[in-house]
Amino acid sequence: MSSGLIALLDDVAALTKAAAASIDDVAAHTARASAKSAGVVIDDAAVTPRYVVGFAAERELPIVGRIAVGSLRNKLLVLLPAALALGFFAPWAITPLLMLGGAYLCFEGAEKVYEALVPHHGAPGPDEPVERLLDAAAMEDARVAGAIRTDFILSAEIMAITLSAVPDAGFWTQATVLAVVGTGITIGVYGVVAVIVKADDAGVALGRYAAPTLPGRVSRAVGRGIVLGMPAFLQLLATVGTAAMVWVGGGIVVHGLEELGVPWPAHAIETVAAGAALRVPAAADAVHWIVGAAGSGLVGLGLGGALIPVVGKLVVPLWTRLSSLVR
Repeated sequence: MSSGLIALLDDVAALTKAAAASIDDVAAHTARASAKSAGVVIDDAAVTPRYVVGFAAERELPIVGRIAVGSLRNKLLVLLPAALALGFFAPWAITPLLMLGGAYLCFEGAEKVYEALVPHHGAPGPDEPVERLLDAAAMEDARVAGAIRTDFILSAEIMAITLSAVPDAGFWTQATVLAVVGTGITIGVYGVVAVIVKADDAGVALGRYAAPTLPGRVSRAVGRGIVLGMPAFLQLLATVGTAAMVWVGGGIVVHGLEELGVPWPAHAIETVAAGAALRVPAAADAVHWIVGAAGSGLVGLGLGGALIPVVGKLVVPLWTRLSSLVR
């Protein structure tokens, strides 16, 4: 009987070790996938705050919450099953789809750069003419729907990058990593967005602290600093988001080409980055990363710039025509 108990305890210990190893495996895959999708996450956090502009302060957090719920629903109920099915039935399609998403990021980033350098007024978006005629509730619904559509594209890229980071993991490990990354990124991004959109209100509250003491004076100074600094911070955030788009998009396309048998762009960037790192041995790793990211960014900017007329002259008219036929 004692030998049976010992055998049972050995089995429990073995199962415990296997479970711990599985958890460690999921944690490692999750960390790697999260790091790979960091650039898209930055862009997501940079894009979202503009959707609450123009609404009353008390509606800002509810709008962010609605967008976050829509984003999480898309990730867990639509994109996660689609990613798993893709990985099981057509893993060969993951790289081309990633490259397509990367090209979209390049286009979005290049279009923002073009708009900054050559201000122009493009065609109004599908919600813009209608919003002027809608009441506040309907306008909020339209704005939230537009934000969720934009988030869907970024979320699809995040889930595809996550799946590509765990190609050899088992089905349940992939599902767990996708769910953990999708949920964690959604909470993180929209938590940051909520802090950003309410920072000016916090600054105003601090600025109104009327106590004549030293803490009161510090509070008012901090509050004024927040209120005065928020426009510059939002502009910096938008700039970082744009840079992240062209850098991440370009990197995805370059690595995708390498996997598809066109390695020279990746090799050229690596050669330049390695040469630059050798010139600054004290900060070799940092220089290597910066130069490599800059190379990917230049590729992304060039590809995105080439796509601007294609989208404007071909894709948008075709989409408009197809939309009118569906209606």
